[in-house]
Amino acid sequence: MIDPALYTRRRARLAALMANGVAVVRTAPERLRNRDSSYPFRFDSYFHYLTGFAEPEAVLVLFAGKNPKSILFCREKDMEREIWDGFRYGPEKARETFGFDETFPIAKLDELLPQLLANQAAVFCDVGADPNWDQQVIGWINKVRAQVRSGVSAPGEIRDIRRFLDDMRLIKDEYEIGTMKRAAGISSEAHRRAMRVARPGMYEYQLEAELIHEFRRQGAQAPAYTSIVAGGANSCVLHYVQNDAVLNDGDVVLIDAGCELDGYASDITRTFPVSGKFTGPQRDIYQLVLSAQAAAIAQVKPGNEWEAPHDAAVKVLAQGMVDLGLCKGSASGVIESGDYRRFYMHRTGHWLGMDVHDAGDYKRNGAWLALMPGMMLTVEPGCYVRPGEGVPEKFWNIGVRIEDDALVTDSGCEIITAAAPKNIDDIELLMRD
Repeated sequence: MIDPALYTRRRARLAALMANGVAVVRTAPERLRNRDSSYPFRFDSYFHYLTGFAEPEAVLVLFAGKNPKSILFCREKDMEREIWDGFRYGPEKARETFGFDETFPIAKLDELLPQLLANQAAVFCDVGADPNWDQQVIGWINKVRAQVRSGVSAPGEIRDIRRFLDDMRLIKDEYEIGTMKRAAGISSEAHRRAMRVARPGMYEYQLEAELIHEFRRQGAQAPAYTSIVAGGANSCVLHYVQNDAVLNDGDVVLIDAGCELDGYASDITRTFPVSGKFTGPQRDIYQLVLSAQAAAIAQVKPGNEWEAPHDAAVKVLAQGMVDLGLCKGSASGVIESGDYRRFYMHRTGHWLGMDVHDAGDYKRNGAWLALMPGMMLTVEPGCYVRPGEGVPEKFWNIGVRIEDDALVTDSGCEIITAAAPKNIDDIELLMRD
């Protein structure tokens, strides 16, 4: 159910932040896969955040100042094309449904944009994101400049609209939180499904198919990113996506997968034994990562810096690596030298929202951002043990990552992906049953 008031409020807030000028925000272009076959269309996140409009070939023009106004350019209603491609709103229906002040056919964009930019102080767009789009915006401005002798003034600045939108998107509203909780629930059930069906001799892609089946069965539109299903040595490859190896008895399998629901991503990683029961070394590495995640989650609360969860996880991991014989010396020495990075080489989380690595700064003016209620982030420490000199052989090819989605609340955080089992006993029980 589309709520035009939601998008009207967002546009009004953006117009207030702009103060003056006009924003020009387009959706993503359609992309050819090969010959006359296109990739599935996915709208631009910034555009959809402001409009809720999911069709291709669309541009939002937003005026700030004393008389803010929003205009949508979109495809015309075309009954013949709808036979081939499906429903189109058309300008009139789009205005009524999404709450725009005016709408025009996209074919009139080049004709009308110079008129709309005339006498505006600044143009706001995602400058630098696409050179072709930059040239198109500059071309419209130059058409305005060509009229200067008739008393028309051209915009004097081109400013990046993303600096406002990134801050807006950092704090999720009730609609976003509700949607992301539903996405998290679907993805959690998909991970439970994978644990239930996993058996030695299966292929990684067969587990991936179970995930996708559950995503679509429950109404999610697509995976939020390319799923990682990595067994054995593949679990130590951070961005492994081939998903074509056999799952062997005695190995762990690491699954990093989440669905996208109504434009919002979920992001979960779980690691479990293919056989259904952890070996001793697997249990040691897994419990270390689980303890590191618990320490990180405890630091996800308002007022703490973005870096606090990462620092907490590193302290636990470093001590555990020393205790297990992966690193030599003291935990503080391992942290100072960076030796722990042989086994943990990535950060402990990222923003989450419409994009799986969502919009927003992490550091500003040299200082880490403070966490605030309404922010959504992942918490995902890991430990990846590749064969190597001095590395205890019993830990070779054990890669563990545990990732949850955390909503910052007034008093701490809520783990919205908690329905996906991660305690050792819970995993083994689910797989046994």
